[in-house]
Amino acid sequence: MQENPIPIYLLEFMSQEWITWSLFSLVFIATPLLIARFLNKSQKKMVSYVMGGLLIIDFIAENVGYALSGTWDIQYNLPLQLCGISSLICCFLPFIKNKEKLFRFVYYTGIIGGIMAILTPQMNYFDGTLRYFLNYYVSHSLIIALPIFMFLHLDMKLPRLSWFRLWINLNILMAIIMPINFLLGSNYMYVNSPPEVDNPLVIGEWPYYIFVWEILIIIIAYLVYSISRRKLIL
Repeated sequence: MQENPIPIYLLEFMSQEWITWSLFSLVFIATPLLIARFLNKSQKKMVSYVMGGLLIIDFIAENVGYALSGTWDIQYNLPLQLCGISSLICCFLPFIKNKEKLFRFVYYTGIIGGIMAILTPQMNYFDGTLRYFLNYYVSHSLIIALPIFMFLHLDMKLPRLSWFRLWINLNILMAIIMPINFLLGSNYMYVNSPPEVDNPLVIGEWPYYIFVWEILIIIIAYLVYSISRRKLIL
């Protein structure tokens, strides 16, 4: 594995810092889901608007922070990692009318990607500030919370083969990202080299871990679908 050319920060699993911010994420995710039990339909929609608004603010604050510190880089800061794509979709998802297809995509990518990012965080250009932690954990918590909220409380549906369509869409997306990586010298979606974190889903070196991902994503997406269909998430 090549050494990462930019400074990164990894939270050690089960360290005090990891526990603190993981609990923060858990509370941040659970709060709107629990509050929704006491709200009517229009109030639930308003909560989804608030979550979308928070994601927009978070996205702007993150990129402004990079720009002001002089660390914004086209190789690393475009929203082309899977969580970045999910976050960008979730910014606008509550506000658009025909949202079913985007919802089905981000439901899986938000839950799977967000959970992995919280459990095994890799922070690029980490500056040690509270703002950075909040940007990272608020965005990754909301890409989990918002799709679940819309599924449980706003009547969004998961068709029978939505988990398999995710796999197809991810492969299409990967085919688009790979030439972008070639042109920019970037590693979006980690298709050029694995992430630096000690992630149990990263098995082997390039390109073998990608073939493992192809299998794992189908299995994990189907598990998410099965659990969700039984309304066991909350």
